[in-house]
Amino acid sequence: MDKIIIEGGHPLKGEGKISGAKNAALPILVSSLLADGWNTYTNVPDLKDIESTIMLLSKLGAKIEREKDTVRINASGLNNYEAPYDLVRKMRASILVLGPLVARLKKARVSLPGGCAIGARPINLHLKGLSRLGASIDMEHGYIEAKADCLKGNTIYFDITTVTGTENIMMAAVLAQGETVIRNAAREPEIVALSDVLNKMGADIKGAGTSKITIKGVSSLKPVSVSIIPDRIEAGTFMIASAATCGDITLTGCEPDHLEAVIHKLSLTGADITIDESAMRVLGSDEIKSVDVKTLPYPGFPTDMQAQFMVLMSVARGLSIISETVFENRFIHVSELKRMGANIKVSGNTAMIQGVRRLSGAPVMATDLRASASLVLAGLVAGGTTEINRIYHLDRGYQSIEKKFARLGAAIKRVKG
Repeated sequence: MDKIIIEGGHPLKGEGKISGAKNAALPILVSSLLADGWNTYTNVPDLKDIESTIMLLSKLGAKIEREKDTVRINASGLNNYEAPYDLVRKMRASILVLGPLVARLKKARVSLPGGCAIGARPINLHLKGLSRLGASIDMEHGYIEAKADCLKGNTIYFDITTVTGTENIMMAAVLAQGETVIRNAAREPEIVALSDVLNKMGADIKGAGTSKITIKGVSSLKPVSVSIIPDRIEAGTFMIASAATCGDITLTGCEPDHLEAVIHKLSLTGADITIDESAMRVLGSDEIKSVDVKTLPYPGFPTDMQAQFMVLMSVARGLSIISETVFENRFIHVSELKRMGANIKVSGNTAMIQGVRRLSGAPVMATDLRASASLVLAGLVAGGTTEINRIYHLDRGYQSIEKKFARLGAAIKRVKG
């Protein structure tokens, strides 16, 4: 099994390009199931989750062509309504095929999904939404079975905001009869990106990016050619890396408007951030100030940046408090950071971090995707050698992260297992 070795203590300097967003690419690739003909997607990141999605779409009968960051998908031959366990278990986002399959084939059989162990992410909201559209839902032998001779528009209210739930219902509703209204919809940029793609395919969606999305069903959609938006979480990770190492990084190919909460909190720590259209320069401060953070659904501070920000607070001056309100089990990385000398106390969904002068390198183990990224950042600021094991989590969401950091001056390498 591969691992990453880091010799810490090197300020990061230079320019880095941000890859396409995994969380935007996954539902957009799945949306190809809704139309016949060749769809072309560019700026697609080279990640394990993308590979898993492509394998799943191929299993369902879609034809796939891939070259570098371009993926072409033709679902004209869609002939299989079952998403099997051996593919779906690899990532929770596989549930996104449920809505499109019911919309196109009138039925779907999808295994209950797997993915990172960061707490319960129930799919009951997906199922309730599809039921409101007229689908019958059964659960048997670890599979969801959904059927609908004809989906019909309805009003759907989510008790809690759900990104994949919003995306799933959007993709089902575009081919339903009549009008669907999603209330308490997720507002993330990835929702807007999917809406833009569906509208380009011929859908009629209004309100994406707000808590109320209105969808007027159409009879059919057409294929499209689109580019995937930049990955705001990757950008935020590199921004924090610059601040933590007292570095000077310029990030290109990013979307600063998607990172307002991160930019605000990072500025309060003393980092100097300069924004220029699709580029950002992050200049770290000699003295990192402690800042409290509370994770919230977009446009609040993203839960996917919590672990990385905790590393920064671990070497900040003073006491900081991080409150996690999105997932109930997302402090698993704390024990590994403490092995590296971090002073962190957890009580419920709150972590209190007393900054230390410096972390020290140690063997650590990744437990989920964003925890993996936090351990990389900790290794970059720590004295000595850090060895990160189980980095297959990292490969699910960061494209060649060790190569990108190495180009910025980090002493980092991947060791093949």
